Amino acid sequence: MPRLHVAVLYGGRSGEHEISLRSAESIIACLDRSKYEVQRIFITPEGRWEPRALSPEPGANPGIDVVFPVLHGTFGEDGTIQGLLELADLPYVGAGVLASAVAMDKEVTKRLLVQRGLPVVECVTVPRGFPNVDQICARLPFPMFVKPSNLGSSVGISKVTTRAELEGALELAGQYDRKILVERGITGREFECSVLGSEQPLAAVPCEVIPSREFYDYEDKYLLDAAKLIVPAPLTPEQTAEMQRLAIAAYRAVECEGMARVDFLMDTATEKLYINEINTIPGFTSISMYPKMWEAAGVPFAELLDRLIDLALERHRSRAATRFKR
Repeated sequence: MPRLHVAVLYGGRSGEHEISLRSAESIIACLDRSKYEVQRIFITPEGRWEPRALSPEPGANPGIDVVFPVLHGTFGEDGTIQGLLELADLPYVGAGVLASAVAMDKEVTKRLLVQRGLPVVECVTVPRGFPNVDQICARLPFPMFVKPSNLGSSVGISKVTTRAELEGALELAGQYDRKILVERGITGREFECSVLGSEQPLAAVPCEVIPSREFYDYEDKYLLDAAKLIVPAPLTPEQTAEMQRLAIAAYRAVECEGMARVDFLMDTATEKLYINEINTIPGFTSISMYPKMWEAAGVPFAELLDRLIDLALERHRSRAATRFKR
């Protein structure tokens, strides 16, 4: 059978450009060359598209059978690229336009999760440049976490314990987004759970993240190599089942497809679980937990990539049956 032409789309304009490069290299290295012909499509930090053929062969299909977007954060994980691929009628891996846009916005995600009765941490949303610090302090106790509503990889996030720190954190978060989320700080444990599928999604074995710093920030995730990542997470069977149930419920709440990583917090005092956020294009670097959790569940990296590509093609075939004209 002819090999599928897979275009790996990576780089991009977001603050997570470098992570995208690392994720893409891991994916490209693990795609089975007996099944796939791989083409790189690199997007510069300025937004220029630079197709880069990988070992082009005479007579190779010049068309693209499926796109694998590996674009973390803004202009890649937020529905913009997904919309472009929909317009081009190209199959692509991962969530569609709606789920991508919703999951990228932490505040909108919380609203949908609350509507479904799912547990989230209390928060206050403020606009960039007009934060009412008095109102925030009146509604939430310290410590607080201050985040750009639309970003990932813990970029622009601060933990604050005083009013002065809060003011500085609001200014920092405002550099990355027009909408800022301020959450009540949870003292407890951090977990992640991978989800895969479309109509019948499955949750993998969860993992626990033990940060080397006050919380699992950008440096801890990608630079220090000091955080501990434990998979399977040391949980009771009941806690594991509940985390998997909540991960799938959150996935469905935003109408996700293909893949996502759902992040959790567990309050130490009550052991209550809170859904923290949903990442529709999780990391695929050598230390990323999305593929590691599936590996622990019995799905090796190369097979995981096969499944994601199959899901993309299945969705495209299913949508082809939809009428767009009278």
